[in-house]
Formats: sequence, C-alpha cells, structure tokens
Amino acid sequence: MNHASDREPGLGPGRLGEIARLFLRLGVIGFGGPQAHIAMIHDEAVVRRGWLEEAQFLEGVAVCEMLPGPASTQTGIYTGYLRAGPLGALVAGVCFILPAFIIVLTLAWAYFRFQGVPQITALFFGVSPVVIAIILAFCWKQGQKVLRDRAAVAIATTVGLLHWYFQTPVLILFLLAGIVGLAIYPPSRSGPKPTVHHQVWWLPLPSLMQLTGVMATLPVETLPVASFWGLERIQTYLIPLTGFFIQVGALVFGGGLVIIPLLEATVVNNFHWLTHSEFIDGVALGSITPGPVVITAAFVGYKVAGALGALAATVGIFAPSFTFRSEEHTSELQSHSDLVCRLLL
Repeated sequence: MNHASDREPGLGPGRLGEIARLFLRLGVIGFGGPQAHIAMIHDEAVVRRGWLEEAQFLEGVAVCEMLPGPASTQTGIYTGYLRAGPLGALVAGVCFILPAFIIVLTLAWAYFRFQGVPQITALFFGVSPVVIAIILAFCWKQGQKVLRDRAAVAIATTVGLLHWYFQTPVLILFLLAGIVGLAIYPPSRSGPKPTVHHQVWWLPLPSLMQLTGVMATLPVETLPVASFWGLERIQTYLIPLTGFFIQVGALVFGGGLVIIPLLEATVVNNFHWLTHSEFIDGVALGSITPGPVVITAAFVGYKVAGALGALAATVGIFAPSFTFRSEEHTSELQSHSDLVCRLLL
C-alpha cells in the first residue's frame, strides 16, 4: 500500500495540501500536552499514511527532545520536512500552530474585554489552582527524569537558592547552569553518529544587552491593554516583543512549562507588561487550549500590542524551532548548542 518512493522528500502532487490538512486538524484536536501530540503525529504519519518509517520517526523525536523549542511542534516540522522538504516543514509547523494562535487570540480579546466582570473573575479563581497543580506535576515528572546524579541535584539546588535568596534573574541562571553543564557533561566526539542531522542557520537577533537597552526606554508602570489591532503600540514594541520571545524560544528545553518562571520574572517584574494575576490567567488559557503551552506568548503579545503584538510574540517564540532543519542519513548532531550560545551572548 505504501511504497518506499512515497517516503522520499519532495513536493510531489498534493503533498503540501496533505500536510496542511493533517496538521490543521491536529492543531485543532491537539489537547493533552506534547506527548499526546507526538503520539497523534506518529499515528497519522507513520501508522496510517506511511510517510515515515518507524526508525525515522523515533530518531526525529529523540533529536527534537534534545533541541530547544516545543518538542511536539518540532516533530511536526521534522515530519513535514521529510515528507515535502523545507516547504513541507514550514507548512506543517504553521498549520499546527495556527489553530492555537487563533483560539488564544480570541480568548485574550474576551479576557481583557470582560476583565473585571464578577463571573469571569470567579471562573479564573477556579482555573488558576488547576494550572498550579499541572506545573507541580510537570516539575515532579521532569525531576525524576533529569535529577539522576549528584551533579544534577547540586545544579538544581544551587539555582534554586540563588533565585530564592538573591533574586538572581532567571535568564542569568539558565546561562550559568548551561555553562556548568557543558563543563560537567562535555559532549562526546566519538562513537556512532546519528542518522539525523540538523542544519542550523543563525538569525541576526538583538543581543540581551541591546534588548535591555531598548526596554530601558519603556514605561515602568504596568501597561494598560492595547486596542484590538495594537496599531498605536506595535511600532514601539515590535522589536522588544520579537527579540525577547525569540530568545525565550531558544531556551525551551524540556517542555513549554519550563519557560514559565522566565516569562513571569521578565514580563511581570522587569518589563511590567502584565500583572501577576493576568500572567497566571494567561498561562491557564495557554494550558487549556490545543497546541503547545508556549502559545501563552500570544496572550502576552495581545496585552502589549494587540493582535499584531500577539503575532509578533508567536512568531518570535516559534522561530527557533524553524531554524533546525532535519535531514536524513547525514552526519553528527551538535550545532544546536552553538546556535543557543550565539543567540544569547
């Protein structure tokens, strides 16, 4: 039924349409977190359609789990690439993200439009504890996976103390922990090379120092909500929104919930874009909608600069996922760490 030639990358008749229809549907029904999304992609692309072989898919998932960015979105991009080349990757990723973006944009509009209505306030009083429970469960699960030796426990404990007692910025803690990790767990240069290679293109992004300089000119009080389109603000906030979320997207290792402390510390405490309660409610909306939880970026962007701000934030946080292009049967995987260093330094 499925032939080997049908698995070869290329546009072919109707391949982009097939990819678009599949990933739009998955984007609409994709509830349940990244593992559920990956299982859905596997069922559709490997089992039902035979676009990929089992080994190809498993190799791709393993690599996507190692790279920054939401693993489920990267798996979709990887699948689209193997099916129809770079255009297939772009179509798969955009179609998977688009439904969640539209839903969160609509909910963000409704949230800020009816903010203060007693029924809406009561609704989020009930939803917010669920988000906290989800985060705690995620932390427990990730801790069991990651904290497997004394060095990992020491890094986690030290980072926790630095953040708790000295209020060290979360982004600085990410960088320091990454440097320590490179020293303790140096990448191996020997051994068999994986059959999947990710070519990486560096985007000319503003550095953290440049972004900090731009943000220093913005008001320190919490922003009022923008108009729906945000035309009055997008010129001022386009670079800060896009630059910040691109760099956040380059740090999403281990799942979308990992970035919540970074987002909270920056968009609430440093940039004053959202209040604490608005931020928790935004995470709640990002968690209950289909697609990756990092779509919370659209909620933040809407508050700052309307629909155009939501688009800028969404493009920014997913852009790093599109810089990792998968190729079959080539050489080693290691350039992702170089990209992250160049993004941040």
